[in-house]
Amino acid sequence: MIKILFICHGNICRSPMAEFIMKDMVEKAGLSARFHIASAATSSEEAGNPVHRGTREKLAQVGISVAGKRAVQLKKSDYSRYDYLIGMDDSNIRLMLRTLGGDPDHKVHKLLDFTGHGGNVADPWYTGDFDATYRDVLAGCKAVLDNILKKENV
Repeated sequence: MIKILFICHGNICRSPMAEFIMKDMVEKAGLSARFHIASAATSSEEAGNPVHRGTREKLAQVGISVAGKRAVQLKKSDYSRYDYLIGMDDSNIRLMLRTLGGDPDHKVHKLLDFTGHGGNVADPWYTGDFDATYRDVLAGCKAVLDNILKKENV
């Protein structure tokens, strides 16, 4: 089983968006049994809170539900539990590495690095632009899945 953890600051906007987009993609590809996909936060600020309304609404527009998702915080033990730990921006990566105690097995990645053009996924908590975030996350998730399918011979 391939285990992916998406991470952002609060686990209410970008990382749950990535989690549920990726779950939708692998389900449509008939690969759900081969993947475990989740998301977490670098901070504890939103722990226990539901997914942000903007993310819920954007994903609902494309037929994806986030029902039942509550924010959780990244733990050091997640490093051994996941094959891919994918952050949304440079700040997430710095905080992930601090929490995880480094990245000796090269499991930590930034989402848009998989697309070949890199960059940060803008935080819609600040921008209010859930459409732009959706486009970036969708492109990133497609690239992650393509990369994994090639690399892991799924």
